[in-house]
Amino acid sequence: MAVYFNEPSRTFSEYLLVPGYSSKECRVDNVNLATPVVKFKKGEESSIKMKIPLVSAIMQAVSDDKLAVALAKEGGISFIFGSQTIENQAAMIRRVKSHKAGFVTSDANIRPDQTLGELLELKERTGHSTTAVTEDGTAEGKLVGIVTSRDYRISRMSLETKVKEFMTPFEKLIYVKEGATLSEANDVLWDNKLNTVPVIDDNQRLTHFVFRKDYDTHKAYPNELLDEHKRYMVGAGVNTRDYAERIPALVEAGADVLCIDSSEGFSEWQKDTLDFVRAKYGDSVKIGAGNVVDREGFNYLAEAGADFVKIGIGGGSICITREQKGIGRGQASAVIEVAQARNEYYEKTGVYIPICSDGGIVYDYHMTLALAMGADFIMLGRYFSRFDESPTNKLNINGNYVKEYWGEGSNRARNWQRYDMGGDSKLSFEEGVDSYVPYAGALSDNVRYSLQKVKSTMCNCGVLTIPELQKKAKMTIVSATSLVEGGAHDVILKDTSNSSNLR
Repeated sequence: MAVYFNEPSRTFSEYLLVPGYSSKECRVDNVNLATPVVKFKKGEESSIKMKIPLVSAIMQAVSDDKLAVALAKEGGISFIFGSQTIENQAAMIRRVKSHKAGFVTSDANIRPDQTLGELLELKERTGHSTTAVTEDGTAEGKLVGIVTSRDYRISRMSLETKVKEFMTPFEKLIYVKEGATLSEANDVLWDNKLNTVPVIDDNQRLTHFVFRKDYDTHKAYPNELLDEHKRYMVGAGVNTRDYAERIPALVEAGADVLCIDSSEGFSEWQKDTLDFVRAKYGDSVKIGAGNVVDREGFNYLAEAGADFVKIGIGGGSICITREQKGIGRGQASAVIEVAQARNEYYEKTGVYIPICSDGGIVYDYHMTLALAMGADFIMLGRYFSRFDESPTNKLNINGNYVKEYWGEGSNRARNWQRYDMGGDSKLSFEEGVDSYVPYAGALSDNVRYSLQKVKSTMCNCGVLTIPELQKKAKMTIVSATSLVEGGAHDVILKDTSNSSNLR
């Protein structure tokens, strides 16, 4: 006989936190958002801990090496998408692991035979005013010059003017050789009053840039998440089809943690993938699994050997699984039940398996609710897709800047592996859409702003750590009328669109 849940399937918007007693110690500066990523035994610590409880989604439109570096600087982990060739994904992992703080890989490159018009299009797309001119137009090509906004005037030059006609040629550049320390590169910057200095190898190939503006900002990342070799930490998504080839390549490339990317994780295919990892690597390779939405799904993956378990089906902003298939669960209900299962498993076995809430975050305060309900960390897609560092194009549509954002279940992504039904079966319908999201600027500014709200709310609840929040939080279900009451109402709002001090 079918099983029926008595409680409605609830979302984060249906809950509010009730304030608790706040001592004088409950100040934002005292809040610690550190959280475990992979399982650990009672009395021990997780071998991977983050400084902030945020990870980026395993999506083409979200997580590449550029975003991975930006998020690691803030203390979180990006899971680089697996719906690409094994070689390309491994290359992204290597770029993150080889990234040196202060040494920036160029993502604005052009050939000398291209035009001013093409340069302006590149500048619009990347937002960078410094462009490397290389023989082949790639970041690793032979450097033949540099272009900054001081090298041309749009009003006085034809858009067909070749870049080689106005660039600063290599012969006039001041540069440092590969192997120079950041301190040495910064000395060259300051001694020569430069804004940027290229780093080249013995074959005149560009390896990095060092920017003057990064001299101060490098000191502004107290939460940098580094491995034992002082390299940025990074995760990677894998699937349940080519795992035997993909996982060894990602491990060899230096991935710190893996995660099975699947729309529904309560399956034998996930156990096969976890069995492969345990047989080949033992416990040395860390891998999460999911997604699940109830106690039974969590227990299955816990027993199968998952290092963390991901929660959520159908809650993403670009996910249409629920309307296509009628399957899923409200994210709040899912997190609450899986968190209870996680706690029961810990009491029974002495092994704590972190859980990750994936989807359903619409507002910043939903992050606090997800943590209070038991999530150890939160996976976000739409949130990170809006930022400069995400891999999609920034467009101007009707005077508003947006970024492209599409689901892994869309025809654009064609990531059918995550909807695995076994064998050679292919999905015949979409479970995701192709869309735009409002452009929001730099990752760092937004993450810090969002987490400031999380910390402030935690202080209102009288707690200073995530475990404390999960233990002491008091929550209430809100009615539809209460939702209206919670926002601005019964007033005429002023037009603050020109107020630069308002967010």
